[in-house]
Amino acid sequence: MTGVHAVVDGPVPAQADSDHDRSDGHDAETRVRELLARMTTEEKIAQLVGFWEKEDGEAVAPLQGEFADSGRLEDFARHGLGHLTRPYGTRPVDSAARAAWLWKFQRDLVTGTRLGIPAIVHEECLTGLSAWKAATFPTPLAWGAAFDPELVTEMAAAIGASMRALGIHQGLSPVLDVIRDPRWGRVDECIAEDPYLVGTIGTSYVRGLQSQGVLATLKHFAGYSASRAGRNFGPVHAGPRELADVLLPPFEMAIRDGDARSVMHSYAEIDGVPVAADPTMLTDLLRDRWGFDGTVVADYYGVAFLNLLHHVAADHADAAAQALAAGLDIELPTGDAFLTLTESVRAGAVDEALVDRAVLRVLRQKQELGLLDATFADEPPGAVDLDSPEHRSIARRLAEESIVLVANEGVLPLPAGRRVAVVGPNADRQGALFGCYSFLNHVLAHHPGVETGFEVPTVLEAVRAEFGADRVTFAAGCEVDSADRSGFDEAVAV
Repeated sequence: MTGVHAVVDGPVPAQADSDHDRSDGHDAETRVRELLARMTTEEKIAQLVGFWEKEDGEAVAPLQGEFADSGRLEDFARHGLGHLTRPYGTRPVDSAARAAWLWKFQRDLVTGTRLGIPAIVHEECLTGLSAWKAATFPTPLAWGAAFDPELVTEMAAAIGASMRALGIHQGLSPVLDVIRDPRWGRVDECIAEDPYLVGTIGTSYVRGLQSQGVLATLKHFAGYSASRAGRNFGPVHAGPRELADVLLPPFEMAIRDGDARSVMHSYAEIDGVPVAADPTMLTDLLRDRWGFDGTVVADYYGVAFLNLLHHVAADHADAAAQALAAGLDIELPTGDAFLTLTESVRAGAVDEALVDRAVLRVLRQKQELGLLDATFADEPPGAVDLDSPEHRSIARRLAEESIVLVANEGVLPLPAGRRVAVVGPNADRQGALFGCYSFLNHVLAHHPGVETGFEVPTVLEAVRAEFGADRVTFAAGCEVDSADRSGFDEAVAV
């Protein structure tokens, strides 16, 4: 079996109890199948769901506020846990203190559950690790503009090293959606409009991240960016040729050439069929034709959306049954739909063989990551430099390479004495310099008053520093999201 093989820090116990023991001569596949055979239905389902510890008022995922809290983590994970959702990236937390908490939680899974299997920890990492005070790298649009696959690999490796140091095993990147409609609100998460460019740069990111023992997650498989009228969650009416020639090639490249280990389904429906419930996409194409042997994870709440948004499922239990049968293995961020599978299996409504298929895929992945032998008896990392000079050097080089001068009509270089007007609502706003999935915009926007953890000049500040404040005039003109035009006259005058 191909893929990432990295061992979690910590000694392997010399003698474990009967629930952890195995014969040294067994190969990996025999081991995971024996482990599956000892599992109860509850323990199997526990491996197919995540847990997200949320606080009131936090909303960093679509319709997050519509879902009830999952209760206490200790109770939720009493039978084990497949994934732990964003322990660093949900709110501003000190990374060293959070790592100490995470190591204890994983150790409790090893010692306090019957099978002793740690959880896979995942985080967002589109513009760098989504964590407080971690380095922020240029948005994927800049990767595409830079045309430098090797530098993208270097960036992803640096991101992966930070993640691995903090006990994170999976990153929810890269985004391989080909963008042809600029109205779509997630354009700045994407690389480019050309499938070959997207596939080449995306595969480079996969190689870099996975070189550090962190699983890459291709998203959003597939068609998400081709929604009608550029509306997020809108239906996709792409034909077979557009799918084959435009929307699918980046994913196939990253799987065949980059050995990507995880895929996230698209929220979209294609020709009336939601991808999360489509076996022709998640099994026939992805696995049978392309040979993908990793895990398929749900986009956040995507299984429940089969009931709530697509209305192709009668309830969450029906949604879980459809997604599982289609080939979806793990529900993220938590188990709103998949936790119904325990009762569905017992009632005969869902074939337990489908559950076993998904659990085996999860266990194989945990085997790849070294989690089946991890004890977390070692000390967690202390202070980890998440924004090192190396990180900043990579970010600067990528940002410089991404700049494209389309035309220079005698403006540059500025002659002596030339005055500069800086106009627009984003000119003096720090957040305008970072992507929507940067920690600053994605998380800190919900925590006003918390320091950003880094210093960066706005465009206005940088222009004044370059040319001198006496040569620069400024007018905001308007707000980004307002129809008020009262500032237009001043901006025109400037």
